[in-house]
Amino acid sequence: MDRTTRERLVARYKEGYHAVAAALEGATDADLDARPAPGKWTAREIVHHLADSEMISAVRLRRLVAEDHAEIRTYDQDEFARTLHYDRPIASSMRAFEAARLSSGELLDRLSEAEWAKTGAHPEHNPYGVERWLEIYSAHAHKHADQIKRARASAGK
Repeated sequence: MDRTTRERLVARYKEGYHAVAAALEGATDADLDARPAPGKWTAREIVHHLADSEMISAVRLRRLVAEDHAEIRTYDQDEFARTLHYDRPIASSMRAFEAARLSSGELLDRLSEAEWAKTGAHPEHNPYGVERWLEIYSAHAHKHADQIKRARASAGK
């Protein structure tokens, strides 16, 4: 990955929290709990997923940077949604999501070329390194911000 692409993806990663916050602006409980289709997540569930995913991704990034040949574990996002009480208020999950993004963004700004080149193993994304991590997570929040908008739009239907 060239430096320009990397800088663009880091900027997009850092913007992710703001995209989600904008998608939630003015949301009512009815907006947050509208299920756009059977089996699809509500905006509330998406926020909790983002917090959980972001905390896991922050640890993944740190392991990739700090360890040689880090072994990255998967997790079952649907099981998290079923068992971690995704019906709760979203304020603390938004704070966790924001804090993880800010902290990881600061770390990304300080990585050396050698650290950017580090790789580990991931059962679903092999090879998996710092740059692959950035490709995935630079788009993740934006994708879910769009999903939140669609879920909220279904509230009145």
